Amino acid sequence: MIPLLQPLFRGDWSAYAETLVCAPAPADAIPVSALIGQPPLLQDVLAKQARYRRAHGTDLRAVASAWAMDYLWALLPGVVAAASVLQHRFAMAPDTLAVQFNAIGLPTAFYLRDEGKALPGSDTMARYGELLHGHLLPLFAALTAQSRVPRKILWGSAARYIEGILDQAQAQLGRLPGLLADRDLLLEQPTWPGGERNPMHARRRCVAQPDQAAPLALHRQCCLYYLLPGEDYCGACPLAPQFRPAALTAAPGG
Repeated sequence: MIPLLQPLFRGDWSAYAETLVCAPAPADAIPVSALIGQPPLLQDVLAKQARYRRAHGTDLRAVASAWAMDYLWALLPGVVAAASVLQHRFAMAPDTLAVQFNAIGLPTAFYLRDEGKALPGSDTMARYGELLHGHLLPLFAALTAQSRVPRKILWGSAARYIEGILDQAQAQLGRLPGLLADRDLLLEQPTWPGGERNPMHARRRCVAQPDQAAPLALHRQCCLYYLLPGEDYCGACPLAPQFRPAALTAAPGG
């Protein structure tokens, strides 16, 4: 783990940041720029994932979506915590880090060239712009080209994880102005500075929960996980049969 993150990821939480390493990349690590720019490399990790998930045929949408969620969960906790809690930016451009994969095509470590830069008092995009525009945007485009998975699904997964990380930070540290400002711009605003559409912004439905006072906020996008062999809808899937408008209308009291 990068020493900067150790105060934020102690004990059981340390596993969420151990994937970020500031050290020379080993020989089997792949530059992220190569993963994005050389189709056979991405094809290989998706093929390994497909075999592991027992997904047959040519439709790789669900495989690519599931792989992207694992990639994001390996990358984002430390990066988002540094950006929003510490006001620190790690270099996220594809040519500045490499990723190491295991035998089933899942990322196990990201190797950064350096420990980044402290940016106290900076605006949200100064800390997140390289991650969003330089890293995730071309990665998602490459995944869509390989598998036809809609980009809105990939951005929906990114929003899901960023929201969860910021929620946990707020639960631990309180409603810090910087956390609230980052959350608002990244997730709640339909456009980003300059008028660019925010791909992580999407309207969410809330549904009543039996025996629960608070409604359940469904995910912005279905991740297609239910299409994988042996899997089902998650507990907050907007496509789950029990949450479809017709089912809610027909339910007692609906």
